[in-house]
Amino acid sequence: TAERLRLYAELKAAQAQRQAEARGPIRVVLPDGRHLEGEAGRTTPYEIAVRISRDLAKEAVAARVNGALYDLERPLEGDATLDFLHFDSPEGQAVFWHSSAHVLGAAAEQLYGALLCHGPSTESGFFYDMDLGGRTVLSSDLTVLEEACRVLVQEQHPFERLEVPCDALRELFKDNKFKLQIIETKVKTPTSTVYRCGPLIDLCRGPHLRHTGQIQALKVLKSSAAFWGGDPAGESLQRVYGISFPTAARLAHWEQQQEEAAKRDHRRIGREQELFFFHELSPGSCFFLPRGTHICNALIDFIKSEYWRRGFTEVVTPNVYDVQLWERSGHWQHYSQHMFSFQANGQTLALKPMNCPAHCLMFAHRPRSWRELPLRLADFGALHRHEPSGTLSGLTRLHRFQQDDAHIFCTLDQLASEISGCLDFVHTIYSALGFTARFYLSTRPEGFLGDVNVWDQAEQHLERSLNDLGQPWELNPGDGAFYGPKIDIQIQDALGRYHQCATIQLDFQMPARFDLAYVSQDGTMQERPVMIHRAVLGSVERMLAILAESYGGKWPLWLSPLQVMVIPVGPDVESYAHEVHSTLRQMGFMADLDIDLGTTLSRKVRRAQLAHYNFQLVVGRKELLSRTVNVRTRNAAPLGERSLHEALGRLRELRDARVPNAEELF
Repeated sequence: TAERLRLYAELKAAQAQRQAEARGPIRVVLPDGRHLEGEAGRTTPYEIAVRISRDLAKEAVAARVNGALYDLERPLEGDATLDFLHFDSPEGQAVFWHSSAHVLGAAAEQLYGALLCHGPSTESGFFYDMDLGGRTVLSSDLTVLEEACRVLVQEQHPFERLEVPCDALRELFKDNKFKLQIIETKVKTPTSTVYRCGPLIDLCRGPHLRHTGQIQALKVLKSSAAFWGGDPAGESLQRVYGISFPTAARLAHWEQQQEEAAKRDHRRIGREQELFFFHELSPGSCFFLPRGTHICNALIDFIKSEYWRRGFTEVVTPNVYDVQLWERSGHWQHYSQHMFSFQANGQTLALKPMNCPAHCLMFAHRPRSWRELPLRLADFGALHRHEPSGTLSGLTRLHRFQQDDAHIFCTLDQLASEISGCLDFVHTIYSALGFTARFYLSTRPEGFLGDVNVWDQAEQHLERSLNDLGQPWELNPGDGAFYGPKIDIQIQDALGRYHQCATIQLDFQMPARFDLAYVSQDGTMQERPVMIHRAVLGSVERMLAILAESYGGKWPLWLSPLQVMVIPVGPDVESYAHEVHSTLRQMGFMADLDIDLGTTLSRKVRRAQLAHYNFQLVVGRKELLSRTVNVRTRNAAPLGERSLHEALGRLRELRDARVPNAEELF
């Protein structure tokens, strides 16, 4: 409204005056160690980027100033260390997509008079929740919204940051009850920030792009119903999703990836290969069929074999925790929104969202000595987590799932070697699964618990371990858990998509809250252990979904639910085919037998190849007489006649070695 824009202009003029009064010489330190001179209140990261390189100034989307994210056009306030973010980094994408959400919000406000609620970036784009007074965003509206966004992009509106006192915030958003509620519940400081983007003024922490023109390609994808605050009892809203990129070529590439991803959707593969299904009587819980169970067991057996090799002990913990136990852990407020609860014997009980407290109780159930450390506990128990209505999605988001949860209790001196061991564990598993990984060190957040010096020491241990790994890694300042710093690992699948699965987290708070202690080496005192949380797969179900889509249903032999199809040439050799099939099953192979009398041999072979059986073993009278099999692969490669003993031995050898390309190595 005109009144809101007038108030904004007044506040902006006052801010400009404050910045002018605070001017003075500053020194800017670049990542390569160079120093540049600047002026407080005037010099911006963008000006520094221009002085370094025109290409850098064109490609940068935001800056990191003294560890904090900055708009490129935000004046520096003092001496600073400065680095730049590009679109290809996760933080850069978050800035880009959050800015795009503001463009979408501005378009919705212009077209529909929408009352804007919440518009964040996500891992794969952005959305904006809005109140349209009961109106539904139809599919026909999406192209209209997209065109309005395109106009805002072409007009190259700058993103202007303004710091505003709380009383002025309330005045700016007095006509928007949702923003007022955010101000009352989320803003805990005397001032907060708003951003202007063309006609839109929005409550936002930022940072954002320099101007809308940097968004060269934007696509409005879909709409859905949502609820204010994710609460079904709250106001009903419309949620509009979008995606954007700095070039049209990137959008075209993304669209191609989406087409390929649709073909590889794990839910479709699950149906076609009879891996799993869902039922309305148990929403959010997966029913694994025999073939799907085989994949899960193969993954779990692989993890367990590495557990035993690396000194982990598998344990089993209860499936229900008392609320008091969670309150003691210090994690109650953080996880309570993800838990189911129910009444039993007058007590409120909660289904567990993780195994950490139980492992602490296991450590504490008897006196411990330094000789027992490091103590490594692993748990494959079923976990239960509440997910808001409408967010369940195949195997990627469930109420019930199985996690490869593990915890290490060690001394501070053992921390570096244990972290290195965890990173090597992750590398071993992901290499076998065919993934490449990227690593992030997430450091002390606001609102952390514990001693700063202990945090600093822990972060140094994690940094040294990452450097020793010899792989590139990035810093995520302030993104650690409230109880300790962490290393997050993202894997890249065959479609180039990244997934957050593995994590290595240090925890100094839970050992203290459970009063964990061990007798020191000299026997004179009780010392506190350090706790490491570690998961590799994340959840077995979600990893199965990622693998199904990455492989496109063409599983490597050791994981495959469709390892071997035995195909008799005719009825006279069916008994030999049954013998081959039975032997394979006894050896633990997922083998099937095609004795369809109404189908030709060539059609049987083709059918097995299209179903992605890794190998087909064809047997006829010649093979019966010589005790051989004729081997073919799913890639239609004829490998020729082999003795039955040789063929089965080679299949077992390739399966047990967990090679990714058994068909080529046979």
